[in-house]
Amino acid sequence: MKTLKEAKIGDTVYVMKLHGEGAVKRRIMDMGITKGTEVYVRKVAPLGDPIEITVRGYELSLRKADAEMIEVQ
Repeated sequence: MKTLKEAKIGDTVYVMKLHGEGAVKRRIMDMGITKGTEVYVRKVAPLGDPIEITVRGYELSLRKADAEMIEVQ
């Protein structure tokens, strides 16, 4: 499986699984990124960090470290 970090600009992917523990996983879920959610990759900063996505109708920026914890299809 690939992670959200590996998704390209313009890709629409679906969240399959969240990795991570405790507070980090909870924070990702609080942002609306849960299993089965559709995520659209809008932009990636020039150095690759952060990644801007659209999820549940709003824009969100994620660090690469957080994007690696999100398994997508």
